[in-house]
Amino acid sequence: MAEPNLRKALSLVTKMMAIPGKSGKEGRVARFIKDRLREESVPSAYIHSDAAHRRTPVQGDSGNVFCKLPGKRRGPRRLLMAHMDTVPICVGSKPVRRRGMMVSADSGRGLGADDRAGAAVVLHTALEIVRQRIPHPPLTFCWTVQEEIGLHGARLLNHGLLGRPKLAYNWDGGAPDKLTIGATGGYRTRIIVHGIASHAGGAPEMGVSAIAVAALAISNLVARGWHGDIHKGNHHGTSNVGYIYGGEASNVVTDYVELKAEARSHDPEFRRRILKEIESAFYTASKQIKNVAGECGYVEFDGRLDYESFRLSPDDPSTITAEQAIRDIGRTPTRSVCNGGVDANWMMARGIPTVTLGCGQLNQHTLSEALDITGFRDACRIALRLATEVNT
Repeated sequence: MAEPNLRKALSLVTKMMAIPGKSGKEGRVARFIKDRLREESVPSAYIHSDAAHRRTPVQGDSGNVFCKLPGKRRGPRRLLMAHMDTVPICVGSKPVRRRGMMVSADSGRGLGADDRAGAAVVLHTALEIVRQRIPHPPLTFCWTVQEEIGLHGARLLNHGLLGRPKLAYNWDGGAPDKLTIGATGGYRTRIIVHGIASHAGGAPEMGVSAIAVAALAISNLVARGWHGDIHKGNHHGTSNVGYIYGGEASNVVTDYVELKAEARSHDPEFRRRILKEIESAFYTASKQIKNVAGECGYVEFDGRLDYESFRLSPDDPSTITAEQAIRDIGRTPTRSVCNGGVDANWMMARGIPTVTLGCGQLNQHTLSEALDITGFRDACRIALRLATEVNT
């Protein structure tokens, strides 16, 4: 079996982690990927971008990037993908090698291995196939945008550029022998609370505080077990109010508050129940707080499904072939289901069952994030096998 150049792989991921590129600002990463492909004489006609960033909630500077290589032998088309964006604390990462790990030399910056390590695994695989002239079936490589803020790149991806893959692999967080074969579904909602403004010192009784309405609603959710980790009978899910903004001065009864909340569950019906409980708590709170004239505020909701839950079948071909590739390099594969969303959620929704593999990331989204070098190298070995050698 072909083996990747692991020295080049580590150099590549080091360079990619140092490129600034939070969600919506992936342009420099996209250009780096395209430039490296062209440097290896990949024809420009094989390299594409879509316009997903023009339709995302955050107007970005790059769409998803694609590279399609015609097959050099017969076989089903295979898709290898990862996302390009990082969370904001990773902007300014300075990757260094320490005791078998890659970490950020700047203690105030995250490393960005989530998911530059995945993006590097996919890019290095494409480069190695071209450099070594390895025979392969038809291949599609894809790097998505805005995964960290709602899987928007995968949701709005131009699927015509994928070429109808039959096997699909996504590289994201975790160990290289972990296969994520299922993930939860998530719904996000924006809540607007309208109150009535008044002078907080001269006429507080004339006002209806939007802040008080929001506080009452949240405390109700917490008290009844509908906020945080939610267990109701055999049903499980989570919810969170993660953003709140309102008010300009302490001497004004606040008449406007904006909140952002989410609900997650593997069970779509129970997730809808969580959302109904959130809406009910805010509706009820808006009617409970009145001014001396008997007037009350009101609430508005504007939400969307970020991604639906999924679970691959036990005999899914992408899973079986991934497990074979993991065993081939001497590791033991482990199947898992996660409580977060991954790009595979939207690939599955579009009819492309996709297994997600890790590539050595640790402590993602924190200042202590690290990349296990051995794990990353093994991910590169697994990826090259999945692209070229493993039979279905």
